Amino acid sequence: MEALEKILSSSIELFSQYGFKSITMDDIARRAGISKKTLYQHFANKQEVVNESVIWYKNNTTDNCSCVLQGADNAIEAMVKILAFFDKIHREMNPMAMFEMQRFFPEAYKKFRDLLLEQDVAMVRDNILQGIKEGLYREGLNAELLGRYKIETSLMALHPNLLVNDRTGLMSVALEIGEHFMYGIMTPKGIEQYVTYKEKYLKNTTTAI
Repeated sequence: MEALEKILSSSIELFSQYGFKSITMDDIARRAGISKKTLYQHFANKQEVVNESVIWYKNNTTDNCSCVLQGADNAIEAMVKILAFFDKIHREMNPMAMFEMQRFFPEAYKKFRDLLLEQDVAMVRDNILQGIKEGLYREGLNAELLGRYKIETSLMALHPNLLVNDRTGLMSVALEIGEHFMYGIMTPKGIEQYVTYKEKYLKNTTTAI
């Protein structure tokens, strides 16, 4: 792994585990196994590290989601596999991370949000259109609107509030929101598929859904 990728991946690991505020350039260099001199050859300051690592993380996550979607037999399986994929991410995420990025690194947060609305809304929209054709989602759904709704509600779970105060809470709330969305768009045929796939991919989650 090249030094730049080590820096970006190590930074995301630290920010996800401990939040954005407390992590220093020393911490990043230590986690990446490089000298501070090497770190500063790539980035002038922590702000630059945050900006670039967030973009790198978002693009990697989008690529991984695309692979998950392509490997699914139908729209329901694809969506459930995505829920399971993000459940794994949430298990390792500090609930304060997104809040701290928004508060202390607004430029990075805006870029993250812009990429989310650009990339993820399109993926959800396409999944909904596919599911309608397969008879698994209801006819007449506004796929574009619901794609945006799905992403906006997903973001809600990543901000600390009365519902989320630890990693377990984050996982439970995120999955509950995901299930609420699915039951709002599925046909009876889709629900049958959903129950089957949920048992297969989400049976080891901490939520009671």
